[in-house]
Amino acid sequence: MRMSQLFGQTYREKPADATAVSHELLLRGGYIRPLAAGIYSFLPLAFRTLKKVETIVREEMNAIDGQEILMPVVHPAELWEETGRYQEIGPEMARFKDRAGHPMLLGMTHEEVITDLARREIKSHKQLPLMLYQMQTKFRDEPRSRAGLIRVREFIMKDAYSFHRDVTDLDRYYPSVYRAYFRIFDRCGVETVAVASDVGMMGGTEAHEFMGLTEIGEDTIITCEKCDYSANRQVARFRRPEPATEDEAPLEKVATPECETIEDVATFLEVPTSKTAKAVFFSAEIGGEEKLIFAVTRGDMEVNETKLANYLKAGELAAAPDDAIHAAGAVPGYASPMSVKNCIVVVDELVPNSPNLVTGANEEGFHVTNANFGRDFATDHVIDLAAAEAGFACPECGAPLSANNAIEIGNTFKLGTKYSDAMKATFLDEEGTAIPCVMGCYGIGLGRIIASAVEMSHDDDGIIWPVSIAPYHVHIVLLRPDEEGLRDVAESIMSDLEKASVEVILDDRDEMAGVKFKDADLMGMPIRLTVSPRNHKNGKVEMKIRGAESATEIAYADVTGVVTGTLSDMRARLEEIADAR
Repeated sequence: MRMSQLFGQTYREKPADATAVSHELLLRGGYIRPLAAGIYSFLPLAFRTLKKVETIVREEMNAIDGQEILMPVVHPAELWEETGRYQEIGPEMARFKDRAGHPMLLGMTHEEVITDLARREIKSHKQLPLMLYQMQTKFRDEPRSRAGLIRVREFIMKDAYSFHRDVTDLDRYYPSVYRAYFRIFDRCGVETVAVASDVGMMGGTEAHEFMGLTEIGEDTIITCEKCDYSANRQVARFRRPEPATEDEAPLEKVATPECETIEDVATFLEVPTSKTAKAVFFSAEIGGEEKLIFAVTRGDMEVNETKLANYLKAGELAAAPDDAIHAAGAVPGYASPMSVKNCIVVVDELVPNSPNLVTGANEEGFHVTNANFGRDFATDHVIDLAAAEAGFACPECGAPLSANNAIEIGNTFKLGTKYSDAMKATFLDEEGTAIPCVMGCYGIGLGRIIASAVEMSHDDDGIIWPVSIAPYHVHIVLLRPDEEGLRDVAESIMSDLEKASVEVILDDRDEMAGVKFKDADLMGMPIRLTVSPRNHKNGKVEMKIRGAESATEIAYADVTGVVTGTLSDMRARLEEIADAR
């Protein structure tokens, strides 16, 4: 490929709407272009990288007996009505009617479609186990698309589904996908950790997320370096501290003017936040009715909304309006679980063991001291409600936990029979009995792999692509293309390299040297070869590995051997990382 013919241009300046490094560099490097919020075109460079990612994914899925298929992106609503998700999922699902008036939707995931295929094609236990996968465009109408390819509305995903005769066989197969995922990410040059996660709208009994650590990540993962405990903050556990033993003291109402936050109250009363109770109100649909929820934790902890929603089997939680809080007999900023009505009170399991807490008095400007669970307020809903934080004790070994931002790149779920029961996807066992298929589900965001690779491998000048997914292996910078003999040398080197299966892009444009070098660094190919009048006199080219500080000179006759050897070493390093899992 010659840059004079390449579709797409580089930008010198940072785009105003770029909120992440990967977003900025993929725009500036001529890789992607926005069409609408969260919807991007992949230009030729990005498309080449996407195809290489797909190849790696395909190789690893095939290695664990996956069979590739392609399912439709448009689904009839009745499939999703069978599982109840058509009603459960909110506005992120794009619904429409075809010309005949049939309700349809754009696929945001494919559990219903694959289960429909399974119930049509799987008849006998002899066909199991089975794994099918696809790479397909999805649409999810995210309310806040952000950070380029990291959170989009239209995206390309590899999703795979396995079918088993029982849970034991799913448990046997699940680790093979787990290992294949690590191999995929390692081969793409993306460092990941796997953490336990919430099953969310997918359902099932167990789930893991494969997370790339980066500051712009929208998830928080909680980890323990001592014992390797790890989980998404949504489901992370921690070891509760043991409160000091105290005799219950009598309630006392105290004036706390202009103290509406835990910090204000603790400072005013000169007590630690651990001696206060935090009140948080939510509204959510539960069992078809809108309910007010009063969540209570200790003041030194935060409410984990995922744990709360899962426990209550609630729809999306929203901040409760003030009028609903007043109707329950509480006062925003001064709320107490004492004497509230017409709401569901949910208490973190540490609260009953924490004596003599400060809580609101349900009267503006006042709190009460020495509130005790059981004596002054009570509920049947006592659960693990608090969110894990850095510094809290690991639930396994007690060591301090760490918290890091991360991008979710892939996920795995043990679905069990959630979908096969609902859609009657069964097989006949040896006795001829119809048994529901046990299912697993495994997804990878291909665009997120690309964005994560850039987030993890770049410098101030641009992208530093891992050799495995770089659009081209070598970027030839031709200086003074009008000077006699130089263009022929560059074309000859490109031809020799391509014969050796090296992918080359040649900058043959009539531009200044500085422009060409800046574009080469911005675009990020693993190796840069410079053909210049100065080196041509000595029959040499300059070779620089992207990201290295210095360059070397190579004789024309040695270029192909040196380049292929260097690329081989780069690939070997990625394979070593993948093999070490």
